[in-house]
Amino acid sequence: MELRRLLHVVLSFWLLLCIGCSDGRFVVEKNSLTVTSPEKIKGTYDSAIGNFGIPQYGGSMAGTVVYPKDNQKACKAFDKFSISFQSKPGSLPTFVLVDRGDCFFALKVWNVQKAGASAVLVADDIEEALITMDTPEEDSSSSKYIENITIPSALIQKSFGEALKKAISGADMVNVNLDWRESVPHPDDRVEYELWTNSNDECGVKCDMLMEFVKDFKGAAQILEKGGYTQFTPHYITWYCPQAFTISKQCKSQCINHGRYCAPDPEQDFSSGYEGKDVVIENLRQLCVFKVANESNKSWLWWDYVTDFQIRCPMKEKKYNKECADAVIKSLGLDSKKIEKCMGDPNADADNPVLKEEQDAQVGKGSRGDVTILPTLVVNNRQYRGKLAKGAVLKAICSGFEETTEPVVCLSGDVETNECLDNNGGCWQDKAANLTACKDTFRGRVCECPLVDGLQFKGDGYSHCEASGPGRCNINNGGCWNKSQDGHMYSACVDTGDVKCQCPPGFRGDGINNCEDIDECKEKKACQCPECSCKDTWGSYECTCSGDLLYIRDHDTCISKSGTEVKSAWAAVWVILIGLAMASGGAYLVYKYRLRSYMDSEIRAIMAQYMPLDSQSEVPNHVSEDRA
Repeated sequence: MELRRLLHVVLSFWLLLCIGCSDGRFVVEKNSLTVTSPEKIKGTYDSAIGNFGIPQYGGSMAGTVVYPKDNQKACKAFDKFSISFQSKPGSLPTFVLVDRGDCFFALKVWNVQKAGASAVLVADDIEEALITMDTPEEDSSSSKYIENITIPSALIQKSFGEALKKAISGADMVNVNLDWRESVPHPDDRVEYELWTNSNDECGVKCDMLMEFVKDFKGAAQILEKGGYTQFTPHYITWYCPQAFTISKQCKSQCINHGRYCAPDPEQDFSSGYEGKDVVIENLRQLCVFKVANESNKSWLWWDYVTDFQIRCPMKEKKYNKECADAVIKSLGLDSKKIEKCMGDPNADADNPVLKEEQDAQVGKGSRGDVTILPTLVVNNRQYRGKLAKGAVLKAICSGFEETTEPVVCLSGDVETNECLDNNGGCWQDKAANLTACKDTFRGRVCECPLVDGLQFKGDGYSHCEASGPGRCNINNGGCWNKSQDGHMYSACVDTGDVKCQCPPGFRGDGINNCEDIDECKEKKACQCPECSCKDTWGSYECTCSGDLLYIRDHDTCISKSGTEVKSAWAAVWVILIGLAMASGGAYLVYKYRLRSYMDSEIRAIMAQYMPLDSQSEVPNHVSEDRA
């Protein structure tokens, strides 16, 4: 039994060491930290991104650095020392500098976050190259706070940390800027990313976190893939068994293809439950599902298969097997024969092309280091550092797009920085109309004049935005004066032309803040005829005439109503007489024309009878007819 346990330990240790054991290297992902004051330490420094929390990929954050007088290693809660790092309204966010040592990196950041800080800088305690601050081994106590860390953190070199402490102790205000904009390359309008994962669902807190992430991120991933915005590739870490142990029972239970491709025993117990080779075979199946789906231009079906397999085929229910996997494959309409062919023979003493390719891919190339942590996300060939959560990962992927080419999903609430919630982000706003120029994006807030109901506001977005064009009066009355009086609405807004706000007739003012009613009667601008009587009303006036007179507004004069009636009667008489005269004249002209035509025809008939032409036949006439 002791020999078996020893062999188990040796094999497990070997499996962990042999990842990319030839030419392997680990790359620390960095971000830029710029000191803007004081002048004596002003400059840009490297810092290593923590592998927990939520780095602001694609954005930056400015803050003031403080170094606590007590609990400088942050291994205890700060409320025990009555210390708070909560920023006051209007002040810069607080970055807390703590020392390395005595407890986990993640615990330090968690304690600082609870005290109200916005970011954490951990100063190394020895002079060495920067390392990645990773999460501790899974246990119930650490898992409770690791998943709740939301602020970014970074490790800085000891010498830089000492310089910061010296400046702070000298009463200098230390302002810094953390910049993640170049942490992920963004060369073009398509992002290539890969997820190194595992089908094992019994490996503790990290496995649970991975399964939860895949379920949450599935929708966004499929939108990006279907739209052609991203190229996603899943990967699975595999190890090989040392040559000296390939024929051992332990190696045979954890490996396929005669020790070439292995995975640790899920329960860490060789005598019961599922074996490591079961995990390798399912990993291989999931790789082949992706390859077959990708060949049919439906690569996003991998997400459906993985999530469905997690739900329908868990190890705990003893359903982690081929029969359950085949049922999932069938439900998704995938070609099971192609998948089986892709998987090959796990008992063959030969390389498996699919798994061999995975082992080769584990070795770092270019700017990407070896894949040694499960799970690992790589975006545009840079390893992602931070919490494996939908919003954080989506922000990292979105930062990989060339600016202005981001898809709509990158502008969703999942990746907003929420800077607009604080003082409207310093942008223009119209509280009355509930309009703002502040827009949250994954790169931070931007101040752009809004587009409302097809109407574009114009301005700098910071201090001024103004509706422009037809329809502007429909939105908050175009920012002009308006008032309702006696059931009538009066407005100074003008929809067309260069003039934006102009008081309506009967009013005077700037058209924006006020328009005052003009008293036409008092200012003698109307109703000035001797017989007129003037009365001022809101926005107008009333003018009446004395006696039996009628007021004519256009001429500002009074005329007699009876005179008007007589004139109207005479006008009617004259219209009738003129009409009769024209009718008589027309009738006379018609009579004259008909008479003349008759006389002409008679004369021609008589002349033709007595002086006929050679070519003209005799024309009958009324006289000859009478004689006959």
